[in-house]
Amino acid sequence: MPVARRARRVRRPRLAAALLAAAASFGCLLSGPAHAGTPGHAESPGRSGPHASAGEDRALRARLAAFTAAPGGPPGAVAVIRVDGRRAVYRAGVADLATGRPPRARDHMRIASTAKAFSGAVALSLVDAGRLRLDDTIGRRLPRLPKAWGKVTLRQLLQHTSGLPDYSEAPSFVAELTADPHHHFDSRRLLDYVAGLPLGFAPGSRYHYSNSDNIAVALMAEAATGRRYESLLDTLVDRPLRLRDTTLPQDWRLPEPYLHGYAPGEDGGAPEDVSTLLSASGVWASGGIVSTPDDLAAFTAGYAGGQLFGPAVRRAQFAFVPGASEPAGPGVNAAGLAVFRYATRCGTVYGHTGNFPGYTQFAAATADGRRAVTVSITRQVNATVDPQRLPELRALEEDFVCAALHGAR
Repeated sequence: MPVARRARRVRRPRLAAALLAAAASFGCLLSGPAHAGTPGHAESPGRSGPHASAGEDRALRARLAAFTAAPGGPPGAVAVIRVDGRRAVYRAGVADLATGRPPRARDHMRIASTAKAFSGAVALSLVDAGRLRLDDTIGRRLPRLPKAWGKVTLRQLLQHTSGLPDYSEAPSFVAELTADPHHHFDSRRLLDYVAGLPLGFAPGSRYHYSNSDNIAVALMAEAATGRRYESLLDTLVDRPLRLRDTTLPQDWRLPEPYLHGYAPGEDGGAPEDVSTLLSASGVWASGGIVSTPDDLAAFTAGYAGGQLFGPAVRRAQFAFVPGASEPAGPGVNAAGLAVFRYATRCGTVYGHTGNFPGYTQFAAATADGRRAVTVSITRQVNATVDPQRLPELRALEEDFVCAALHGAR
């Protein structure tokens, strides 16, 4: 599969800003769920699908187009709505500012922290098969990790109630990333950056979104099976859900064609392409997956819809505590096991969000998997980076959730 050529060297001020944004997005702690404001309508230049009337369809397109056209908005956006296997694609802006090519549902992109749902899918599938238990501890499965972390369970890792310190906030990690953004990290040693630190709180006592959690989840899966996480991902998730364009790279390259991700230009200048700025090895099971809008929608329908494991595991997965994804998704957020509940004005969906320099993702589906929605934009938006735009993005996501839930039954 052809990959992008090495990106031109990013100017040092822009590089530093992008890396600081990356660190902020990886480790941002949200105090709890928040409400999205009631939006107007939403949009993208696609075609009518099974989910909306012609008027609603036009409104969705207009809303998405306005979001990308606004000053400082993302250069491109793609939204996919699936209802009973049929899908409608909405797109606005461009996939590549250099060529003007429009975005497509089969363009590759960085899915950021929505990759945490994939590591959850692997772990919960192994729980369903009896290879792991939700009460398995770090001390039992990963004895090389600090003894102070030993009582943390798989359940707590999946729900971000573990107390593990976030490796992506470690000064030594950030320094290495800044010195060489294409540095090849040993993904299985990422927790070494915080191995000298105690837990942030007693396991299970509170919610704290941490990238370390899903690194430990993947390591537990490997320890239980003797297989590499990438192989487990392919066998337990990609093949059953027929994901043909989903990979977990170890470098900075992206398969062609791809949605180019952008950061704001300096002093109001042209947006800067940061698609290949960072090595995926530094986020691995916590955020390194590359996929497409089509594959992400298919995954979310299958994962939230319970296709990968049985009802007992499903009940455990859907035990929620207050806690928002990063960035917060639409409506009121709550945290389950590697899944978030988004209670919107139109109904409830389950999924994940994510952000990375150049990309912000939202993917969710109904509990039966019949209805799914993804919204992907080519700029990073979160409570630290571009907080003014986050409420508008959450409102846009909620409009697409409503369109999916109001489709023909």
